[in-house]
Amino acid sequence: VQLQASGGGLVQAGGSLRLSCVASGLTFRTYSMGWFRQAPGREREFVAAISWSGGSTYYVDSVKGRFTISRDNAKNMVYLQMTSLKPEDTAVYYCAAKSRPHESVSDYGRGYGYWGQGTQVTVSS
Repeated sequence: VQLQASGGGLVQAGGSLRLSCVASGLTFRTYSMGWFRQAPGREREFVAAISWSGGSTYYVDSVKGRFTISRDNAKNMVYLQMTSLKPEDTAVYYCAAKSRPHESVSDYGRGYGYWGQGTQVTVSS
């Protein structure tokens, strides 16, 4: 299984970025997916998750209303659209897949068995 994240970069506060993650080596349409981030000196934290069908999404409170997770099962892609970015959003962002197919995303913060390499997002003030 491989997850390849891209789309990070340097953006000014208030700006937008869209992260993408392409998956291979698994039946993508059956796996719930998530985005996590890790800022320097901090633990990795959950950001957003989407069910394998795309019908359910979850967000950490700090990004609700600003970030949107989506997926395209035909392209094996999951996205994180980020708007109204803040300096505190600066981190390395990782996409992740649940450990097993058809696993519920209601336990959205844990149970991810596959991880991408991360993409850096830097928001300047």
